[in-house]
Amino acid sequence: MKNFKAIIFGSIGTVLETSDIQRKSFNKAFKKFGLNWYWSKNEYKKLLEKSGGENRLSNYAKIKNIRINTLKLRNLKTKFFNNYLNRNELKPRAGVINVIKFCKKNNIKLGFASSTSINNINSIFFALKNTIRKKDFDFIGNNKLALRKKPYPDIYKITLKKLNLKSKDCLAIEDTEESMKSALNAKIRCVAFPGKFHEKEKFKGSHKITKKLINKDIFF
Repeated sequence: MKNFKAIIFGSIGTVLETSDIQRKSFNKAFKKFGLNWYWSKNEYKKLLEKSGGENRLSNYAKIKNIRINTLKLRNLKTKFFNNYLNRNELKPRAGVINVIKFCKKNNIKLGFASSTSINNINSIFFALKNTIRKKDFDFIGNNKLALRKKPYPDIYKITLKKLNLKSKDCLAIEDTEESMKSALNAKIRCVAFPGKFHEKEKFKGSHKITKKLINKDIFF
């Protein structure tokens, strides 16, 4: 058994399956914005190969040869996304609660190396309020802390500093190959925990690939 001193959850999708909620929020924003765009599940899966909602919108607008305020559109999508989370009580992904309980019982630190907005973070924890709490984590990141987004290692390096640990002492959990590169670039081993829209990704370089987090997936 490897004596890790911290487990670092990466993207919000490692604790809650959000991909289709986000896709529907985008489509709702398009309609409200007066655009005749619609992202199907298959199209959205391809778009998710690159991280960053605003970058995704900018690239899509170029393809459509349309000039739009991508920041305003992204913020509208985020509003719909947060509204959904704040109105619904959701369940965490399989095994997440078990890992958190194991860490707390065994004095293993918990980090959350997310580079999403503070509003998204707050909404995720609100939707999971009966199962997972902010105070379960020793550090929670957000998009204000790192200038460069994933796959750059910045948010993980900040997490290591806040946890006062070295990369060899930690294990990350990520749901996309693009986000996993952030952990690997910070020299942190990473368990791939693919989200529903990322199950076909290869996750090259991962410590292990799993569909359900159980203790043996991590502590061995």
